[in-house]
Amino acid sequence: MSRTMSSVKARSFTPSTARTFLIVVSVLALSSTAFAANDRETKVRKDKADVEADDYWIYNDLPRGVAEAKKSGKPLLVVFRCIPCDACAKFDEQVVRRDPVVRGLMDRYVPVRIVHANGMDLSQFQFDFDQSFAAFLLNADLTIYGRFGTKSQREDESQDMTMEGFARTLEAGLKLHERFPQVKASLTAKRAELMPVKSPEQFPTLKGKYDDRIHYEGNVVQSCIHCHQVREAERRHYRDAKKSIPDQSLFAFPMPATVGIQMDATQAARIKSVADDSSAARDGFRSGDELVSLAGQPIISIADVQWVLHNARDVDVLKAIVKRDGKSVPLSLTLDEGWRRRQPISFRATTWDLRRMTTGGLVLEELNDAEREKHGIGDDSLALRVKYVGQYNEHAAGKNAGFRKEDVFVAINGESSRMSETDFIARSLRSAPKGTKIAVKVLREGKTLELQLPMQ
Repeated sequence: MSRTMSSVKARSFTPSTARTFLIVVSVLALSSTAFAANDRETKVRKDKADVEADDYWIYNDLPRGVAEAKKSGKPLLVVFRCIPCDACAKFDEQVVRRDPVVRGLMDRYVPVRIVHANGMDLSQFQFDFDQSFAAFLLNADLTIYGRFGTKSQREDESQDMTMEGFARTLEAGLKLHERFPQVKASLTAKRAELMPVKSPEQFPTLKGKYDDRIHYEGNVVQSCIHCHQVREAERRHYRDAKKSIPDQSLFAFPMPATVGIQMDATQAARIKSVADDSSAARDGFRSGDELVSLAGQPIISIADVQWVLHNARDVDVLKAIVKRDGKSVPLSLTLDEGWRRRQPISFRATTWDLRRMTTGGLVLEELNDAEREKHGIGDDSLALRVKYVGQYNEHAAGKNAGFRKEDVFVAINGESSRMSETDFIARSLRSAPKGTKIAVKVLREGKTLELQLPMQ
């Protein structure tokens, strides 16, 4: 830098300009923070403005959609979408803008878009509430043809949902619509049994905070019940009443992989692979089989399989029909004791509240083989490392009890058998009521400590 330029800069950057500079930086920082805080609000309002301007979707108005379906004779396509959530945003955008793969098929439906869970009829609309996108295909009388929308622990949503798979489901829904009088009886079980309340805002933990609609005239995001809050409120309903949370709620909407079946996301209901030594393999299911029906219900998506599994008994045998080499083949899917609990739940958004209840805000992960060897912990022994420690409110209960990041759980109430975070959460909910404490031995820097973990 030249001496002339240096002197100019030195003269121009006086204490006064320095103060001005700091004020500008502070304002920019505050503006950035305010923008981040309002970003969700912007997203929700922009979605409404953009979608209504397109004049294709019926927006947040199911009764109007039903009336249009009755008038036109078309089936309904009802999409539930949590706008602030980034998950499934790309897929949702393709649906909203009618990707060429599905455009012609969607035009044969009455499309309804709903962006809140307020006022949702829980006897009609139940799905995997951990999802931020879910679709229902229905008759005008609200008989459900099928569901679409699947969530697994894979971060890449395209591994679970594709435009091609959505197209196949839309096609299958149209075929059921054409045969509606003949197939109506087989669709009865696709409608839900009533949850503890009729609609989400009636749950005790949501009552008074929300009503049956969202309010665009105020803070729209704060007035909106997100889908994941429905499952959280259902679990709190049992927990606060000092009742055990049912496995159906705790391990909701099991993926077909829980029973050994991997579905093909590019198809409606085709089996991609069957795990060796699984119940599905023993029952004769094969790669390439098209699931036609399960438990007497027509199957037109992976979500339909999940719905049947969600409502199955803890020990059950589900009758199935598959199409194989052009022929219908009857099979039975055996669900043995404990099948539902094999499903991992740590990846789910609603597990955050389960951690508040059972781990005091700690996030736990199993040590790998090399780490076990380093710590001298056997393959069959407990080895859960504290990956994250919650810092605020009830999520700081673990921190306040003395737990630290990198602590390794090696015994819980004297038990040291191997378990995952999912196992720990489930066992704690079943055996440790709210208000009790669990004795936990941890390894920390080569020493063993015993701490008390409060159940909330």
